[in-house]
Amino acid sequence: MKVSSPMKKPYLLTPGPTVLPESVVTAFAQPILHHRSPEFEKLFAQVKEDIKYVFQTEKEVLILSCTGTGAMEASITNLFSAGDKVITVNAGKFGERWTKLSKAFGLKPVEILIERGQTLDVRKLSEVVAANQDAKAILFQAHETSTGVVLPTQEIAKIARDANMLSLCDAITATGAFNLPMDEWGLDVVISGSQKAMMIPPGLAFIALSDKAWSATETSTIPHFYFDLKKERKAHAAHQTAWTPAVSLIQGLKEALRLIHEEGLDNRFKRHHMLAKATRAGVKAMGLELLSEVPSPSVTAVRIPETLVNGKKIPSIMREKYGVTIAGGQDELTGKIIRISHFGYIGEFDITTGLACLELTLNDLGHKVKFGSGVGAALEVFSQEGLR
Repeated sequence: MKVSSPMKKPYLLTPGPTVLPESVVTAFAQPILHHRSPEFEKLFAQVKEDIKYVFQTEKEVLILSCTGTGAMEASITNLFSAGDKVITVNAGKFGERWTKLSKAFGLKPVEILIERGQTLDVRKLSEVVAANQDAKAILFQAHETSTGVVLPTQEIAKIARDANMLSLCDAITATGAFNLPMDEWGLDVVISGSQKAMMIPPGLAFIALSDKAWSATETSTIPHFYFDLKKERKAHAAHQTAWTPAVSLIQGLKEALRLIHEEGLDNRFKRHHMLAKATRAGVKAMGLELLSEVPSPSVTAVRIPETLVNGKKIPSIMREKYGVTIAGGQDELTGKIIRISHFGYIGEFDITTGLACLELTLNDLGHKVKFGSGVGAALEVFSQEGLR
């Protein structure tokens, strides 16, 4: 007899938004502060200082009320002028966004197009840099969320530095998920967003600039108004924002940062690596293949078997029948991959639940799986490497 339960518990395993810790949700229930009050200034001063730890920088991290794409746009409009040449790395949908933004504001992007699932060959980048020594910057992702692949950020930053170019890093799904030390690696611009490893809802973006990047803002001629980083920097110095901030999100951010500090970045990175390893082991045990050449600690991209005629239904069945939400592929990868996230407020049993759901869903679609194979492989990883 088939049973339908009204008590289906939802699980969120998408690359953003991600699950919110209970104490962060509680923080949103606090009385809202007026953003031009001493109470807000005290809150903002603490948050501005605490977030530097996550970026691993001594530089100011500006907090903008927008999504990560807003911070990407701000970096274009504040650092460059129409006609400037830049090198963009397109390893997926979000790398492609650098190219689109550059064109939108009159820059001249030289795009390095990478096969989906592959990472950047630094030799290829060096060749492109040598052939375009008049380029102002290299624009890239630390982690391409659409394919679950990690790019060689430290090497890219060095190539840019040696060529006297700026390095602009979209770290929206990397910051706080795996090691990305801005100052140590000499990155010029690092961008992140709130709804990923930072464990709060969408609506805040974060951007940090090196001294070299701030110097570039003095010669930029692209018009901007809301995304005026010099104006924001001045306001931040007084523990304020240039425009009305998302006050409740900042209240939640304070608690999220407290949790990150409490866990510690090293432990956090180890946890994400462990969860990613268990996820990969689980899907491989089901007979599935990974898409990514260099798999990410943030998101695992899994190929849907070509023999599975209705494979594109995997995310909808998992969500609607079992209550587990994952992500599918985007653009040319639509219907070809699924993506399971394992960063932020995620633990071992979130992963085993997701894998168990995937086993059931594959079986529903006629792809025979030995029940417990994926879950068992993940448990083996947790048994060997689980946090104590």
